[in-house]
Amino acid sequence: MEIRNPSPGLYNEDLAPARDRRWGAFSIFNVWTSDVHSLWGYYLAASLFLLCGSFVNFLLAIGLGSLVIFALMNLIGYAGEKTGVPYPVLARASFGVWGANLAAMVRAVVACFWYGAQTAAAASAVVALLIRNDAILEFHKNVHFLGHSGLEVICYVVVWGLQLLIIQKGMETVRRFQDWAGPAVWIAMLILAIGLCVKAGGFSFEHGIPMDVLLEKTKDVGVSGEPGSFWALMAVGATWITYFAALYLNFCDFSRFAKNKEAVRTGNLWGLPINLIAFSLVAGVTTIAAFKVYGEVLLHPEQISAKFDSWVLALIAAITFAVATLGINVVANFVSAAFDISNTFPKAISFKRGGVIAALIALVLYPFAPWEGNAAHFVNAIGATMGPLLGVILVDYYIIAKSNINVAALYQEHGEYRYEGGWNVNALVATGVGSLFSTFLPNFTNLLPAWWNIYGWFIGVAVGGSVYLVMATLRPRTAAATAHA
Repeated sequence: MEIRNPSPGLYNEDLAPARDRRWGAFSIFNVWTSDVHSLWGYYLAASLFLLCGSFVNFLLAIGLGSLVIFALMNLIGYAGEKTGVPYPVLARASFGVWGANLAAMVRAVVACFWYGAQTAAAASAVVALLIRNDAILEFHKNVHFLGHSGLEVICYVVVWGLQLLIIQKGMETVRRFQDWAGPAVWIAMLILAIGLCVKAGGFSFEHGIPMDVLLEKTKDVGVSGEPGSFWALMAVGATWITYFAALYLNFCDFSRFAKNKEAVRTGNLWGLPINLIAFSLVAGVTTIAAFKVYGEVLLHPEQISAKFDSWVLALIAAITFAVATLGINVVANFVSAAFDISNTFPKAISFKRGGVIAALIALVLYPFAPWEGNAAHFVNAIGATMGPLLGVILVDYYIIAKSNINVAALYQEHGEYRYEGGWNVNALVATGVGSLFSTFLPNFTNLLPAWWNIYGWFIGVAVGGSVYLVMATLRPRTAAATAHA
């Protein structure tokens, strides 16, 4: 739709409702192949597969978890397809035209952290290839600065720069990139899995890894209990669902370009439960085969490629892993941060400038590497911060507004979504209470049991959404909608 006379502080062409809607089911599907097929995603999927204990348990934990992910992505995806607006603009309906900046910047900060983590993972795949050369290995061992080896820094900066080239071309280039990158990664993964299974003497779901070795190698995933036990499977499913916490918020950044609702649903069906289960299965089988061939638990694919005798195979693997990680960074992090940062100062910051700012923040974070250490703690803590935001937005859109958003008013400073001076107090209070239980108490105090962290995101969604529903009932909106999407 055409927005007439928008407030300058709320509008630029990048934030306007999408006009060119040419994304079909295949492009939506490849949003997920680009998002899932990364080094972090592989590590998590392989670890969770092993911790399920059996193939049936895997289907229960990862399979049911993937169906939950599918349902949640449809909810936010339909909102994006109907309104045509990106996440920070959609958030104006529930948080207010200025309060949405708070919701957007929380997502942007998370995106910058993940951007750095994924870039570092992609750089590590390149490092694993290059140190096969003795001279480069010597350089890697002896030259250090910024808390990393000189080679790691160089590879990080190179991968960091390549992503900038993609994002600077706009969303249509993002679509074209993911349309070939996603399938290419799948082909390479299948070749890797088949090759290792042949070397291992056959295909197997049974890993045969000694329990003490298995628990030691997967301890960073944060799954407590005996592998295959009820509570271990609950933790596996929860961690898998939480891994996608960022995209639950900003999937509308992509679905807004969809041709219709059917394209979103079909693309999500193939890209989420079907693709997620298949990806996790391949990651698990590959890890099992690698254990039989090399006698080690290699949960990171670049560790497997480092074992290859052939330089050519190692090169293909390194390129594939790097491309896969570029894909998730562009989809899950760059696009989100670009829109979110642009939303704060639309007149001065375009989508492209927002992406550059996000990249620079990730570059500054690199020496500190906050993503290193306990992977599960990182995933769950980061994910938990976004739970209350999702709870508020879903309750507001589906229960309070009944899926009817006055799109034009999202761009009006003194319109329907001004609330109290541009801020919706109901949403702020609900987010604060939800964050108290999802993030602050479990991460910064000892008041709650250790297992609470695993379910922090779920608690945030439930508490944030519930508090918002109660407050919206007690303090309803005073302005009535004048037009609806």
